[in-house]
Amino acid sequence: MKRRTLLMVGVPVVLVAALLVHGLLARQQSLAALTRVADEHALVPVEIISPQKGPSTRPLMLPGTVRAWYEAPIYAQVAGYVQSWDADYGAQVKAGQMLATIDTPSLDAQYAAAKANLSVARANYQLAVSTAARWQALAGTPAVSKQEVDVQAAGAAARKAEMEVAEQNVARYAALEAFKRVVAPFDGVVTARLTDVGSYVNAAGGDASVHGSSTELFAVADVHQMRVFVSVPQDYAGLLSPGITATLHQPSQPGKSIQAKFLTTARAFNPNTRTAVTELTVDNSDHTLWPGTYVDVIFQVPTDPTVLTMPEAALIFRADGAQVAIVDAQNRVHLRNVTLGQNMGQTVQVTSGLSLGDKLVNNPPAGLLEGQSIQPVTPATGYAMAAPSEAGQANEP
Repeated sequence: MKRRTLLMVGVPVVLVAALLVHGLLARQQSLAALTRVADEHALVPVEIISPQKGPSTRPLMLPGTVRAWYEAPIYAQVAGYVQSWDADYGAQVKAGQMLATIDTPSLDAQYAAAKANLSVARANYQLAVSTAARWQALAGTPAVSKQEVDVQAAGAAARKAEMEVAEQNVARYAALEAFKRVVAPFDGVVTARLTDVGSYVNAAGGDASVHGSSTELFAVADVHQMRVFVSVPQDYAGLLSPGITATLHQPSQPGKSIQAKFLTTARAFNPNTRTAVTELTVDNSDHTLWPGTYVDVIFQVPTDPTVLTMPEAALIFRADGAQVAIVDAQNRVHLRNVTLGQNMGQTVQVTSGLSLGDKLVNNPPAGLLEGQSIQPVTPATGYAMAAPSEAGQANEP
């Protein structure tokens, strides 16, 4: 009876103890799992990359403006009314080809008066010459004195000078009459026509008696060859030499490139922009380029391939200056100061403070601290500008 009682009491106690032990073990396992998950989430996931050797050349893209080889605004040299125009926008013209005709009634009247004055001056000169000859024949006789002979000779010389002045005046008006025909100065294309029939135009310096502002009538451009003007930054101006070439790209024609040759540079920097105006030339025999076109000018700039490069996004800028986050074998971060070289767009040169085998944190978080543990992750394809670190990939879970 006593044994039976012990069994009845002991079995439940054992069961309760077993349950308690099982619960404690389960709780410890859950706590350990939560601790492990918390520790894993406490690690900052970062992308690990490695610095790379720089290229031997790199593209330098700058904005450029296309201009015609020659480009001239055409002004009227005489005042009057546009009688007709013979070339419109886009017309192909030859040197000396007539662009417009100007009706100049005032000039015509002045030209006629100048020719009449010349006729009077010639008649007066001929009369003076005849008179002086007669007086000269009587020289040395009691009929005339030497003073009177000299006066007549001087009078003939003065009439000759008046005749020459009248001739020059006629020649001047004749030259102005020729300006009634507005002609092209060279072979090219009419890029602007800013006048019409009946428009009144002032002389642009051709007639000193006419005052007022002059108006451009036409613009003619020689487009057989084009000039490309680009402002090159001071850091790269020393690379410009007669042998350098460039490639032009028009945003309106993607995929099409045009080769340009170096012509000259200003050899002076703009103090406001620290750039030097550089001139390139482009063959435009097919007339595909138009004056005033915007283009992207791409130079192939030589660089030192021994200098390491890294993505600009991997830099940290704090009170200590430019730094990078180096990851050691235990996946801990160490901040290291670096000296930067040229900015190459999405990447930057590092002249000191970095080795080829270093593992870097790409796009480091703002709160990343010295000695902090991190969790390496695989960078997205094409995201990192430098190659992912093999050591970083080996440490990935």
